[in-house]
Amino acid sequence: MPVDLRGVRTVLLPGTGSDDDYVRRAFGPALRSVGAVLVAPAPEPGTLIAGYRRALDDAAAVGPVAVGGVSLGAAVALAWALEHPDCAVAVLAALPAWSGDPREAPAAATARLSAHQLRSDGLAAATALMQQSSPAWLADELTRSWAGLWPALPDAMEEAAGYVAPTRAELTRLRTPLAVASASDDPVHPLHVGVEWVENAPTAALRTVTLAQIGADPSALGAACVAALRELSG
Repeated sequence: MPVDLRGVRTVLLPGTGSDDDYVRRAFGPALRSVGAVLVAPAPEPGTLIAGYRRALDDAAAVGPVAVGGVSLGAAVALAWALEHPDCAVAVLAALPAWSGDPREAPAAATARLSAHQLRSDGLAAATALMQQSSPAWLADELTRSWAGLWPALPDAMEEAAGYVAPTRAELTRLRTPLAVASASDDPVHPLHVGVEWVENAPTAALRTVTLAQIGADPSALGAACVAALRELSG
């Protein structure tokens, strides 16, 4: 059945080390174009996963919602949709980072390393290291969001790195339409994870972007998710 997001509260969760400001810029334009109501909860770095789930529960308490997010946020939203099939009308998953166990995932390894550097060297030094190894646009984004999440940021990163995402077997039981946006050239959020999510979910579509496109305009990420959802509704 077509997925109509007009008037639907759409709860979108940030990725590890990111924040609601980025989510608004990444998803706001595309969601406005289809009449959805964006809900972008701020991360609570001291209780990251619990805070995300609480935001989803609170939004669903007053009616059906669409859910999703970026990287870790997408995984938490997907897990919630699996647990609440009658509450979620769609999942918008941007840059999924792993399925199931995170131990071998590049994104989890990056989060663990960043947490260690933040604890051992402090915010300023760890931020400088991150800036040296990141594209300029990403360095700017994380410099801003890391400062806002400090000093609980290392705890949040370690919690994120240990999060067990839905497995391939669990994805086969997803009753909610799944729209995925993956970057074709992102080694931290590999394209094969997005492909895996879509191949295992019963009703799913994938659109791809490049890191350069996201860097030039964050809304390219949300537009790709919405385009994938439109494909399912077409």
